Amino acid sequence: MRRKQQYFKTKSNDPIPVSVEVRHRLAFSEVDALAIAWHGHYPRFFEMGHSALMRKVGLTYENYRKFDIGAPIVQCHADYYKPLLLDEEFTIRAELFWSEGARLNVGYTLIKPNGEISGTGYTTQMFFNAITHEPFIFTPPLVEDVFQKWQDGKFYD
Repeated sequence: MRRKQQYFKTKSNDPIPVSVEVRHRLAFSEVDALAIAWHGHYPRFFEMGHSALMRKVGLTYENYRKFDIGAPIVQCHADYYKPLLLDEEFTIRAELFWSEGARLNVGYTLIKPNGEISGTGYTTQMFFNAITHEPFIFTPPLVEDVFQKWQDGKFYD
Protein backbone atom coordinates (compact mmCIF):
# COMPACT_ATOMS: atom_id res chain seq x y z
CA MET A 1 0.00 0.00 0.00
CA ARG A 2 1.42 3.38 -1.02
CA ARG A 3 0.70 6.62 0.81
CA LYS A 4 -1.42 8.79 -1.49
CA GLN A 5 -0.95 12.14 0.23
CA GLN A 6 2.09 14.22 1.01
CA TYR A 7 3.08 14.41 4.65
CA PHE A 8 2.97 18.24 4.65
CA LYS A 9 0.21 20.33 3.13
CA THR A 10 1.46 23.12 0.87
CA LYS A 11 -0.21 26.25 -0.42
CA SER A 12 0.10 27.47 -4.00
CA ASN A 13 2.22 30.48 -2.96
CA ASP A 14 4.69 28.45 -0.84
CA PRO A 15 8.23 28.18 -2.22
CA ILE A 16 8.98 24.77 -3.67
CA PRO A 17 10.80 22.43 -1.27
CA VAL A 18 14.58 22.64 -1.04
CA SER A 19 16.05 19.19 -1.65
CA VAL A 20 19.26 17.17 -1.64
CA GLU A 21 20.11 13.62 -2.59
CA VAL A 22 22.68 11.45 -0.84
CA ARG A 23 23.91 8.02 -1.97
CA HIS A 24 24.48 5.23 0.55
CA ARG A 25 25.46 1.57 0.23
CA LEU A 26 23.73 -0.74 2.71
CA ALA A 27 26.39 -2.24 4.98
CA PHE A 28 26.40 -5.60 6.76
CA SER A 29 25.93 -3.85 10.13
CA GLU A 30 22.66 -2.31 8.84
CA VAL A 31 20.86 -5.53 7.90
CA ASP A 32 18.91 -8.16 9.80
CA ALA A 33 19.13 -11.97 9.54
CA LEU A 34 17.32 -11.83 6.18
CA ALA A 35 20.03 -9.51 4.73
CA ILE A 36 17.55 -6.64 4.39
CA ALA A 37 17.79 -3.23 6.03
CA TRP A 38 16.71 -3.40 9.65
CA HIS A 39 13.69 -1.12 10.03
CA GLY A 40 15.27 0.74 12.95
CA HIS A 41 17.96 2.17 10.67
CA TYR A 42 15.51 4.16 8.55
CA PRO A 43 15.61 7.21 10.89
CA ARG A 44 19.42 7.08 10.63
CA PHE A 45 19.14 7.07 6.82
CA PHE A 46 16.81 10.06 7.13
CA GLU A 47 19.44 11.78 9.28
CA MET A 48 22.06 11.34 6.54
CA GLY A 49 19.84 13.25 4.13
CA HIS A 50 18.81 15.73 6.80
CA SER A 51 22.42 16.65 7.61
CA ALA A 52 23.24 17.32 3.94
CA LEU A 53 20.06 19.39 3.57
CA MET A 54 20.80 21.52 6.63
CA ARG A 55 24.37 22.15 5.40
CA LYS A 56 22.89 23.33 2.09
CA VAL A 57 20.65 25.93 3.76
CA GLY A 58 23.00 26.92 6.59
CA LEU A 59 21.11 25.44 9.55
CA THR A 60 24.08 23.53 10.93
CA TYR A 61 24.72 22.59 14.55
CA GLU A 62 27.58 25.10 14.53
CA ASN A 63 25.17 27.91 13.58
CA TYR A 64 22.60 26.71 16.11
CA ARG A 65 25.24 26.93 18.87
CA LYS A 66 26.36 30.35 17.66
CA PHE A 67 22.80 31.69 17.95
CA ASP A 68 21.76 29.68 21.07
CA ILE A 69 19.14 27.72 19.15
CA GLY A 70 18.00 24.16 19.74
CA ALA A 71 15.87 22.25 17.25
CA PRO A 72 14.84 18.88 18.67
CA ILE A 73 12.79 16.44 16.64
CA VAL A 74 9.25 16.30 17.99
CA GLN A 75 7.89 13.89 15.37
CA CYS A 76 9.50 11.12 13.31
CA HIS A 77 7.55 8.83 11.03
CA ALA A 78 8.52 6.10 8.52
CA ASP A 79 6.55 4.14 5.93
CA TYR A 80 8.14 0.98 4.50
CA TYR A 81 7.43 -0.29 0.96
CA LYS A 82 10.24 -2.39 -0.57
CA PRO A 83 13.19 -3.78 1.39
CA LEU A 84 16.71 -2.46 0.89
CA LEU A 85 19.16 -5.32 0.34
CA LEU A 86 22.67 -5.94 1.64
CA ASP A 87 25.28 -4.06 -0.45
CA GLU A 88 22.56 -2.25 -2.42
CA GLU A 89 23.38 1.38 -3.16
CA PHE A 90 20.34 3.60 -2.73
CA THR A 91 19.46 7.28 -2.79
CA ILE A 92 18.20 9.27 0.17
CA ARG A 93 16.22 12.33 -0.89
CA ALA A 94 15.54 14.92 1.81
CA GLU A 95 13.17 17.84 1.19
CA LEU A 96 12.58 20.88 3.39
CA PHE A 97 8.94 21.97 3.18
CA TRP A 98 7.81 25.54 3.79
CA SER A 99 6.30 26.34 7.17
CA GLU A 100 5.00 29.62 8.56
CA GLY A 101 5.82 28.59 12.13
CA ALA A 102 8.97 28.16 14.21
CA ARG A 103 9.48 24.63 12.91
CA LEU A 104 11.23 22.58 10.24
CA ASN A 105 9.28 20.02 8.21
CA VAL A 106 11.50 17.57 6.32
CA GLY A 107 10.27 14.74 4.12
CA TYR A 108 12.40 11.76 3.08
CA THR A 109 12.31 9.26 0.23
CA LEU A 110 14.56 6.19 0.01
CA ILE A 111 14.97 5.15 -3.63
CA LYS A 112 16.27 1.77 -4.80
CA PRO A 113 18.67 1.54 -7.78
CA ASN A 114 15.81 0.59 -10.14
CA GLY A 115 13.84 3.72 -9.13
CA GLU A 116 11.38 1.95 -6.84
CA ILE A 117 10.54 3.63 -3.54
CA SER A 118 11.86 1.65 -0.57
CA GLY A 119 10.41 3.93 2.06
CA THR A 120 9.30 7.42 2.91
CA GLY A 121 9.04 9.42 6.10
CA TYR A 122 9.25 12.77 7.76
CA THR A 123 10.58 14.64 10.76
CA THR A 124 9.30 17.79 12.41
CA GLN A 125 11.57 19.95 14.55
CA MET A 126 10.57 22.81 16.84
CA PHE A 127 12.92 25.64 17.85
CA PHE A 128 13.77 26.64 21.39
CA ASN A 129 16.31 28.87 23.12
CA ALA A 130 19.25 26.60 24.00
CA ILE A 131 20.05 28.62 27.16
CA THR A 132 16.59 29.10 28.69
CA HIS A 133 14.89 26.11 27.00
CA GLU A 134 11.92 28.37 26.23
CA PRO A 135 10.23 27.53 22.92
CA PHE A 136 10.33 30.11 20.17
CA ILE A 137 6.87 31.40 19.39
CA PHE A 138 8.20 33.21 16.32
CA THR A 139 10.86 31.97 13.93
CA PRO A 140 14.38 32.77 15.25
CA PRO A 141 16.38 35.36 13.25
CA LEU A 142 18.87 32.78 11.87
CA VAL A 143 15.98 30.75 10.48
CA GLU A 144 14.21 33.89 9.21
CA ASP A 145 17.36 34.67 7.18
CA VAL A 146 17.29 31.14 5.72
CA PHE A 147 13.59 31.46 4.91
CA GLN A 148 14.22 34.80 3.15
CA LYS A 149 16.99 33.24 1.03
CA TRP A 150 14.61 30.39 0.26
CA GLN A 151 11.91 32.80 -0.90
CA ASP A 152 14.54 34.59 -3.01
CA GLY A 153 15.34 31.28 -4.75
CA LYS A 154 18.93 31.01 -3.48
CA PHE A 155 18.84 27.27 -2.73
CA TYR A 156 17.84 25.90 -6.11
CA ASP A 157 20.57 24.44 -8.31
